[in-house]
This record gives sequence, C-alpha cells and structure tokens, in this order.
Amino acid sequence: MASPTRPIGIYYEHPDWFRPLFAELDRRGTPYERIDARQHWYDATNGDGTQFGLVFNRMSPSAYLRGHRHSILYTLHYLAHLEHLGVRVVNGLKGFRTETSKALQISLLKSLGLPFPRTTVINHADQARAAAEGLRFPIVVKGNIGGSGAGIVRFDRPEDLARAVTEGRIELGLDDVALVQEFMPARGGHITRVEVVGGRYLYAINVYSSGDSFNLCPADICQTSDGVALERSACAVDTPKNNLRVEGCTPPAEVVADVERIMAAAGIEVGGIEYMIDDRDGQRYYYDINALSNFVADAPRVIGFDPFVRLADFLEQEVR
Repeated sequence: MASPTRPIGIYYEHPDWFRPLFAELDRRGTPYERIDARQHWYDATNGDGTQFGLVFNRMSPSAYLRGHRHSILYTLHYLAHLEHLGVRVVNGLKGFRTETSKALQISLLKSLGLPFPRTTVINHADQARAAAEGLRFPIVVKGNIGGSGAGIVRFDRPEDLARAVTEGRIELGLDDVALVQEFMPARGGHITRVEVVGGRYLYAINVYSSGDSFNLCPADICQTSDGVALERSACAVDTPKNNLRVEGCTPPAEVVADVERIMAAAGIEVGGIEYMIDDRDGQRYYYDINALSNFVADAPRVIGFDPFVRLADFLEQEVR
C-alpha cells in the first residue's frame, strides 16, 4: 500500500513500553512522529495537530508514579483539542476518560448488564468504613485514577480498615475519589486479560499471581506458566522480577462478545479487559478496563504471534 501523506503521531509518556511499536514502524518505513506527553504543549490558536494523519493516544494513567502527574489531566485537554479540529484519534477523549476513572468503568459495566465486584465510590477517606458496610471482606480500596496496580490496598477485616482510616492511611489518589470494592479470590490462581485492536478480539492470556501484588502489567510478566523466563523487551530496565506467570488462552465466545461490547461503549479501540472467576461462587466478574495496552512480553512464545505487527497494520489502515 502507498505510504500515508501525513505522519502518525504517537502520543506517549513511558519511555520503554512502546519501543516495539516504534521498531515495527521503522522497519516498515511508515512515517510517524513521537509526541512526548511529559514535555508537551500545543498552539490552540493556530490549530496545532492538523499535521498528523492520525494520533494514537498511548498516555498512561500511572504516569504519576514516574513524576508525570501533570500530564494526565492535560491529556484530556489535548485530545479534546485534536478532536475539535477533526483529527482522527485512536483511543480519544471518551476512551481516555474511561481509562482514567475506575468509577466510570463500573458504571459502564452496570449499564451493559455485565457482572462486576460489589463496589461503592467515595470522595473522602472518612467514608471508607461506612462504604464497606454490607460488603464481604476482604475488600480493597483503590484510587479512581490508577494503573499498574498503583494505590490498591487490601483489608482483610473491618477493624483493619477502621484502623487505617483513624491513622490517616487511606489514599484516594489524584482526584480524591476512590473505590471500596470486594476482593475476589481468583479461581485457578489467575486472572484473564483479553486484548483488542480496532475494537476486535486479538488474543487472551491468563496471568498467575500469588495475590500479593496488584501490578499485572502484561509487559512486566517475567515467565511462562511452566517457569520459562521471558524476554521483556518492552519493559523499563529497572522492572523487578515479580514472580508473575503467564500463558496464552482462548476465552469463551461469550467473553469475546462482552469484551468487544465493553470497548465499543467505552470508546476504546486498542486496549484490554480483565476478568476473573470468583472461587467462592464460580461466577465471572469483569473488573478493569484498560485503554493502554502494552501487550504481553515475548508474545511470539506466549501467544504465537507479534501483536505489534497487527497494531501497526491497524494504524496504517486507519491513517490511509
């Protein structure tokens, strides 16, 4: 196919996660420009952004963990600016709003009639104890704006939660909103993450964890389910060994349909949905909607193909 006349803008914050995408676009000779959200500004008067044939939003809600909290809410304004100009944006304003609000994600799942963990939403730490009444312990308190498991704290007993409130240890996060949510023991010791590109199913993986960590970033997983070490080329160089294990899987057709319906309602074209089976009742629950998808490490070994090739195919098709 002919090369696009205007470059693809890749708007990103993390310096390492997107190296495989950049490498694939370089290999193809596809024109693109890196747009570093950490130091970005735009000319609102003269319509800055129309030089791109398409902008792919790769902003991470966990940017505040790396000292870039200023970039998160700024991104909402930049995406709105681009869309008002008529620029094609993949994972645009609606998708990023969903990405940066776990409360909105729960409301979206509710509107679609899909199962999710019992949840209450608070805007002050003192509300946590009352919000947990009627929930089955253990529970977790998680900031509304999160990412990579950041800010999620588990409480096994009501008295543990009460003590944390009294001692001022409840953190609500960037927008002073948090979820108080039932913690579910995962059947089989794993959650399942389903990835989409272009809003359509791409692959799924089971992620095994001891339950001690809430960071289930697929690019940070270090070994297969049988203990074989994975190459983590898309990870930050200081990513620790986290004892997560992963395997490719094929979800039921019903799950694929649910995931595609969730993504369409969320305005997310490239991303991932996480769900698990609650070991207590055997029911499936969706609990996380992600517009930022790093893809699993060493994908050809785990799922049999390179998802960055499929992603580049999609971007090239859209920009043309």
